[in-house]
Parts: sequence; structure tokens; C-alpha cells
Amino acid sequence: MSDNLIISRAGKTVNATIQLTGSKSECNRALVIEALSQGKVQVQNVSDAADAVTLAGILRHSSVDEVQNASTLSAITNSPFMVTSNTDREVNIGPAGTAMRFLTAYFTLQPGEVILTGTERMKQRPIGTLVDALRQLGANIGYVENDGYPPLLIKGGFEQATDTINIKGDISSQYITALLLIAARLPQGLNLQIEGDLTSRPYVEMTLSMLQQAGIQHTWTDNTISIAPQEFRETSIWVEPDWSAASYWYAVAALADEAELFLPGLTSYSLQGDSVITEIMANFGITSQFRDGGVYLKKEVKPVIRKIFDLKSCPDLAQTVIVVCAALGHEATFTGLETLKIKETDRIKALQNELAKMGVKLIEKGQVYKVDCSERFIPERITIATYEDHRMAMAFAPLALLIPEVEIEEARVVDKSYPAFWEDFKKAGFEVKA
Repeated sequence: MSDNLIISRAGKTVNATIQLTGSKSECNRALVIEALSQGKVQVQNVSDAADAVTLAGILRHSSVDEVQNASTLSAITNSPFMVTSNTDREVNIGPAGTAMRFLTAYFTLQPGEVILTGTERMKQRPIGTLVDALRQLGANIGYVENDGYPPLLIKGGFEQATDTINIKGDISSQYITALLLIAARLPQGLNLQIEGDLTSRPYVEMTLSMLQQAGIQHTWTDNTISIAPQEFRETSIWVEPDWSAASYWYAVAALADEAELFLPGLTSYSLQGDSVITEIMANFGITSQFRDGGVYLKKEVKPVIRKIFDLKSCPDLAQTVIVVCAALGHEATFTGLETLKIKETDRIKALQNELAKMGVKLIEKGQVYKVDCSERFIPERITIATYEDHRMAMAFAPLALLIPEVEIEEARVVDKSYPAFWEDFKKAGFEVKA
């Protein structure tokens, strides 16, 4: 049975109110903090994104004392947490990359042994940098299949060998976050020395801010972040709606002739780095007004002038912004896309493949990428492959405002971060059919 959907739309005026799910980025951090706090921290507005549901299920059952009952719990809750024997647990996180990174660090502090695995694509996504850092601390982690990649055999509980480790800043910020989340539980604490430029800095700042909400203090001097051993305090963490999800509605507004959209719950003082979409999309005539407990988007016709976009601090917006530029025929240059090749798919190659279907090239020169629209055309119909990547589906869906029929392959991939995406698209006046 095909999981493809065909998207179309009569008219190019969009007017809707869209209630977004909780931020996956915030929620995943909050869930680990909740687990490490041993009940002192409570998470509110938990995201219904598949990644967050997976992580919540694993964390809330990973500490089950009566191992023989854990498989029953797994069946009841549909949690991916599986127990194969009293001494050997296998945890399958599926395609959830954030869960893989965060749990790699988390399970080093938990008793017993765990095999941490995922989908075939997950087994191709590197994790050696994080494993090396944890091994420096003294953690016992082995590779089950290929060095540097999941699955991992993690033997929990270790004697800390050092309180200071170095890690490169130009890799996934999730490696850094994974280490920071467990730092306060380490007997000697942690001094994390970041080498070189820090990619996705807002995500690291988000982690530290949420830890601070839970009572965990830090210092950040030059390139060193230090967290001493300390206790979590009793508190609740409210997860803000997802700015990454909001970006697709900004794209809809940018491609519409007229648009007025209201996204409740979003604030101008968000912890989420992707809230910078308000500034980026202002270049495409989208104004953002924060009032009535949310943000109003409105399209104002204006020429697009900006030619260079640095997405180093917000790489998850890359597909959205690049597709908007291609759709509008706006030639622009992008930097800060270094991490895109190790995401759910090689997002650079995926974008090149799919943009070519409308004659647009994404030209790579070193670490600079240029959108070339010199041969751009608007087809009557287009079929978009998603490569097991939720953001490919959602970034290309707004093309239905320009192209009469847009077919999205494996459309349920959006469940990873935004399960209600297609229903929300219907609310905004799009026709979505199998």
C-alpha cells in the first residue's frame, strides 16, 4: 500500500490558525533532565513528535527494577524499550537521531548493560566523536558492528577518569548537549573544552538554559563550559511549540499571494534557535507580530534582496529556505550547512536531486552552496522523494501553491517531528489525498 500523498490547492490566499506541537528539541532535552532528576523535574506540553514519544517511552521504562516485567510494559505502551534477558537489554530507537546521542550518554550512568540500536540509516550515522569523549571520561562503550557507528554496547556505571575533555565545535551540537546533560551527575562534574567554531550554538544555549531551569548552574568562559556536581531542584519545564515546525508555515506564507496565519504559543523570547526564521522570512515579505499569546504571520509583497544566508546556527531551516528560494526563482548563497550530510539523509544530495526536477541547481563549492535558478521552470506535476527525512516532505509540500500537483513519497515520515502536518495542511485549505 502506497504511503504517498498528492497535494494541491485552489487559489493562493491562505488564512488559518495552526496549533503546533511542542518543540522536539526542547522536549527531548527536558525528558532527559526529568529522568536524571529522579522525579524532581516534571515536563509539561510533551511533544507528540515520534522522536519525543520514543525517547519518553525508553526513559520512563529504562529504570524498571523488575526486568521480567519490562517486556510486558513495552507491549502495553508500545515503547521501543525491549528486554531480551535479565542481563542484556536492547533498546531500539528507530530513526530518532537525537535519542541515539542523548541515550548514549544517559545509559553510561545507568546500571546494567544496554545494546543501543536503530534503523539501518541510524547505523550509518557517525557517533564516534561522542563515544570517544565518553570513553575519555571513563565510560565503557563498545561497537557491536562497525567502529564509529551504532549499534553500541554500553556497560553502565563507571569510575570517572577525568573532569576535562575536548570536543570539536563543528560537529553536531547534540554530542555536546549529550555530555552537558549528564555533567551534574558525574562525581567530578565536567569541563567541556570546545575546539574551533561552535556549530548550532543556540542549541547548546538552549540546553544550558533548560538545565538552569532545573537548578543546574554552569560557567562558560571563552571556549570552556563547566558544570560542577550538583542536585536538580523540584520544578516543571513547559515545552514551547516547535519553531522548526513553524518554519513550514512561513514557507507557505512566502509562496502565497496573500497570507494571514496565527501560530498560538510561540514567543519572541524563545530558547529555540530556529525562531530566527522570523528574521530570515522578513526578507521574503513575511512580517511577524507577537500578540494574543502567539505570532501572526502576514505576507507583504516586496522584492527579495538578500543574497547570502548563513545557517550555521539553524541548519534545520536549510531545506525550508532553500526550497523557498528555488520556488521564487531567487538566486542565493548559503553557508553553515556542514552538518547536513549526516542528518536523516545526506540533505545536500537530497536537495540537489529534488530541486533538479524543477530545473534548479544547488551548486556546492567547498562549504558554500549556491541556488542557481537559470534553468528553473514550474512543472504541472512533481513527485518528491523524501529519503526517510521528515524535513524533505515538509519543506517541499508548500510547492503546491505554485505547482498544480505535488506528490510526496512516503509522506508519513513527517510523524518523526510533526504528526499533524498533513491535517494542518488541510485546515489551511490544501487538498491532501492518497
